Amino acid sequence: MGKCCDKKDVKINASDPCHPPQPVRSGSPNATSRVWEPGVPVRAYQETPDGVITNGQPLAWFDNMIPNCLAYATDAKAQGKHIVGIMCEYTPRELIMAAEAVPVCLCGGSAEMIGPAEEHLPANLCPLIKSTYGYHVQKANPFLEMADLVVAETTCDGKKKMYELMAETRPMHVLELPQKPDDADALAHWISELRKLKARLEEAFGVTITDEKIRQAIRTMNRERALRRRLADLMKSDHPPLTGRQLLQFKSNISGMCADFAQYTRALESYVGWAVPTNLQGVNSTTNGGHSPPYKARVLMTGVPVVHGAERVVEIIESNGGLIVCMDNCTGLKPILEDVDETAADPIVALAEKYFRLPCSVMTKNSRRLDILRHLAREYRVQCVIDLIWQACLTYDVESYFIKKLAEQELGLPYLRIETDYSPGDSARIALRVEALFETVRQRACA
Repeated sequence: MGKCCDKKDVKINASDPCHPPQPVRSGSPNATSRVWEPGVPVRAYQETPDGVITNGQPLAWFDNMIPNCLAYATDAKAQGKHIVGIMCEYTPRELIMAAEAVPVCLCGGSAEMIGPAEEHLPANLCPLIKSTYGYHVQKANPFLEMADLVVAETTCDGKKKMYELMAETRPMHVLELPQKPDDADALAHWISELRKLKARLEEAFGVTITDEKIRQAIRTMNRERALRRRLADLMKSDHPPLTGRQLLQFKSNISGMCADFAQYTRALESYVGWAVPTNLQGVNSTTNGGHSPPYKARVLMTGVPVVHGAERVVEIIESNGGLIVCMDNCTGLKPILEDVDETAADPIVALAEKYFRLPCSVMTKNSRRLDILRHLAREYRVQCVIDLIWQACLTYDVESYFIKKLAEQELGLPYLRIETDYSPGDSARIALRVEALFETVRQRACA
């Protein structure tokens, strides 16, 4: 798995499912709407009034992410490959790929699944946990239904207890995550846990996971992370070619899909020459098109993951005067900021070092999250911080104290904490609050 993805330079061939043929541009050079073609400047595409690209094949591909992943998983299963469900970024996908299996994210983003979950789980629980479990109860997630193993990480207490219920009817392996990253023995414990996962995969699937197989998977995942980082870097521009909502689309529930890599590459080629400025007046400048788009406050969004189907708050922010130029959460930059050492003597140790450095709120103390936010605020020239908390996510809720203090007292940025769930009932209230935040940003920019 992932062999074709390791190629740095690929040729597009109509018979190659990993690299399908390039689309042909239609219309004249002045057409306002066209399909994507390599080499055509991104400004030739159809643009919204604020200069954001609205069409193009890569975005259309990722808009179809769930069907793409389902077709991939179904084909893999038919070929005798195993499906492994994961529920957290701490699980190294590389180990699963080295076992010649397919890692699939199972996190639920549907509000419809919460009701069935509450038959077993308390109502006052994180909606992500309830939605994920609701799919389990309803047998409504095809990826979960075809999973030969579920890997569960001991992050928050709500997840840990939900796993116990799910494990009554599904094969499960629990990864025990150390909670104190600064302890001398924490990394050693985590390395031991990854070796246990390796042994479980080998036993369950009758395979041998060699160091070379792990390194091959590391190369594949490093390439995926690098492509996604380059897309995220586009948001540093005065006028990013994407909205934060669109950037959020550029990911899949299954990692290492060759067709995804081709679309990442095509998207990046289409944005060649898009400026990444260094000035602090970006939101009002007129580069990349000669027009001045409506003012958009540059937002750093932090907090809980925004899984597929639960993008409501992102859409509210960007519909009411904001542009999310950076997300540090688990569905944003957090898991792709660092790569794994491909040349390490022990690739499992290299995996452990990378994944253990993820700055999740379950860690105590989680000072690395603050360090990353400092860096990202500077790199993306943000003008405010929005901290998203899912209802009853206690670790992120408590940690918001430190994020507010960092934003307002150290970085001098307006801060807004949003606590919500998957229900749209508070959407109007959230819109009013973000509008007020962006008015503060505008007043500061004009001062």
